[in-house]
Amino acid sequence: MQVPALELRPGLLVSYEGRMCTVVWWNILRNDRRLFVQMRLKDLESGRTSELKEHGDTKFEVLDKEEKEIAHSYRDGIVEVFFTPDGDEIRCPAPAAEDALKWPSEAYSGFFVNGQLVAVFPPRHAVVEIAETSPPIRNAGSGQKEAILSNGVKVKVNMLCDIGDSVRVDTDTLEFKERIAK
Repeated sequence: MQVPALELRPGLLVSYEGRMCTVVWWNILRNDRRLFVQMRLKDLESGRTSELKEHGDTKFEVLDKEEKEIAHSYRDGIVEVFFTPDGDEIRCPAPAAEDALKWPSEAYSGFFVNGQLVAVFPPRHAVVEIAETSPPIRNAGSGQKEAILSNGVKVKVNMLCDIGDSVRVDTDTLEFKERIAK
């Protein structure tokens, strides 16, 4: 199905230069007379990201996908191995799953095209432990400070958070949601 760039959104699977890609980021740019779409596409086989600036009416082929819940099992060389709730083993290239696997979870969303797993996405929110941050500041109001999580991701957290605390983070925006009590 051909869709103009203006109708694309993050999470869609598209064919770009003969390769299967997912839309990672998407933005509209307007100047005096024209409308452009900026977007970032991630090649699911190689893991490379391409930055594009296209006219709003440029057509992209959107691929039909089926979404299933899957659980990660282990890495086998250059492929990641997952299982469906029914116990079926599914394999996909490591670059298609690496961003999702940064976030510890019991279940991930798997995108299938023609019965083959082509992309893996993390759950909307993940609970991760803080590995590095400055000491907590009591009575600091509603400010935020930088922290590095145990998965290596840098986020801004509440001033009361300390090393070893678990926090809930939005995996899309990296926005701090809440501190989880021990």
